[in-house]
Amino acid sequence: MTRLFNDPAAFADEALEGFTAAHRRWVRPVTGGVVRATATPAGQVAVVIGGGSGHYPAFSGLVGRGLAHGAAVGNVFASPSARQIHSVATAAHAGGGVLLMYGNYAGDVLHFGQAAERLAADGVETRTFAVADDISSAGPQESAKRRGIAGDLPVFKAAAAAAEQGLPLEEVLRVAERAGARTRSFGIAFSGCTLPGADHPLFTVPEARMAVGLGIHGEPGIGEEALPTADEAARLLVDTLLEELPQDVAGPAGQRAAVILNGLGSVKYEELFVVYRKVAALLGDAGVEIVDPEVGELVTSFDMAGISLTLTWLDDRLEELWRAPADTPAYRKGALDAAEPDLDRAPVAAAAQDTAVSDAAACGATAVPAASDASRRAAATVLAALDAVARVVDAHADELGRIDAVAGDGDHGIGMRRGSTAAHRAAHDAHGLGAGAGTVLTRAADAWADKAGGTSGALWGTILRSLGTALGDRDAPDAARVADGVTQASAAVRRLGGAEVGDKTMVDVLVPFADALAAAAAEGLPLAEAWDRAATAATAAAAGTADLLPRRGRARPHAEKSLGTPDAGAHSLALITRAVHGALLDHH
Repeated sequence: MTRLFNDPAAFADEALEGFTAAHRRWVRPVTGGVVRATATPAGQVAVVIGGGSGHYPAFSGLVGRGLAHGAAVGNVFASPSARQIHSVATAAHAGGGVLLMYGNYAGDVLHFGQAAERLAADGVETRTFAVADDISSAGPQESAKRRGIAGDLPVFKAAAAAAEQGLPLEEVLRVAERAGARTRSFGIAFSGCTLPGADHPLFTVPEARMAVGLGIHGEPGIGEEALPTADEAARLLVDTLLEELPQDVAGPAGQRAAVILNGLGSVKYEELFVVYRKVAALLGDAGVEIVDPEVGELVTSFDMAGISLTLTWLDDRLEELWRAPADTPAYRKGALDAAEPDLDRAPVAAAAQDTAVSDAAACGATAVPAASDASRRAAATVLAALDAVARVVDAHADELGRIDAVAGDGDHGIGMRRGSTAAHRAAHDAHGLGAGAGTVLTRAADAWADKAGGTSGALWGTILRSLGTALGDRDAPDAARVADGVTQASAAVRRLGGAEVGDKTMVDVLVPFADALAAAAAEGLPLAEAWDRAATAATAAAAGTADLLPRRGRARPHAEKSLGTPDAGAHSLALITRAVHGALLDHH
């Protein structure tokens, strides 16, 4: 378990602060993550990677010459927010465009996609690429739905080496696509990981058993088998990966492969070497030429006891890029000339990363748009509602985590607590400056997305922003205006996340809630009464998700496990709608 921490909510920020203090030769801190401390040639494509904390050396440890130009770092097991990614990419951009790279998880896809849109609006040519190498998470016919695990490294490495050669953005993207299409990974685990502040692991494995096909966010495996010997584990990993070759690889004999035997956190290096001796022998027997193998901790999951094997099937071009030199805090290969410091950019002191300061600056909290008296009075109700949201989430955070852990990674309660607390704090600050209801909600939206990260952060940021836009800062919101904002939020969430009713997500609650609120408002009911009716519909819809099988997100590979348990996102939304009704009654 994770033993050394202060406030669990501050763990990711404090870890990043310590990392940058220890590695100033390679990186410098910026809002949202780190960028290279060395100069990047003008016009070079910037490869910006990122994801949640808890996976070191991914992602911050892979920033440096020959690898990433920057890394956006989210909270524990949660994607960085779009604003954090935008900040890092802007700092890393050297005039040649930006390639955003990340593992294929819903939250990362949402936030990196939003960041790409913001960068494009700034005039920065941007492309995105999601690594999807985990063969256990979807079949070959649905390879685009696969998770990104330790295959991140060889795909990041190929694209970054191509960027170092001065190739234009479209060619760097094609290299990433080629490397991604030729990379496969598979893993096993003997115990789950425990997050900072938690008193139990996200999943457990029975004694003398192992989980097969695990994820790197504490998700349980897709099955269990008897605990193997080291040689048996090696054979399982190798045989499984050799069963699925890229379409343009006829067979393993005569092929070259970059090989990574990755430790997930608690397996010792000596154990990895015992396994690797058999991996190398088995691949050799199959006629595979191993090129520059890596054995060690490269993409971890806190203290998870597990290993994964990655094969990237090389051609001449990919081999050249895999062998290219790199110099980062956690990954070094070959030799590079002495680096020039980036003198064009002022160093950022660690103190400048203070959460309160950076949040205030990011939200522009020193000034708010003009608002009418009616909107400012409504803002007090909004603030009370967000306080109720934060309190109900805090009270049910453990329950939400337990529900989420049935088939997912168990961090929903943690993320919702971070997001709702940050949203209330930002709303309080904006209200104190005299902001109207719309501005209070949009400030809360940005704070929720930034601090929660992940899918829920993106979606709740969208919900609050849609409401804020509908309410504005001029008029006193009535039931019809609020209902219109919720309807807009429902449409935006479905558009952004791609989920529909029946997929076992928060959409299964948001749609009936929005529909019921709109119908009640159309009947002329006052806001509190209309909201009460809609919250009742939301509670019933959330309970109904227990009978559904998930079709999206991290729970999808474990669909049957979730039957009989409601969706965590749906349940939290229902709890929130009822809590907000209480605030509306108090401020009627």
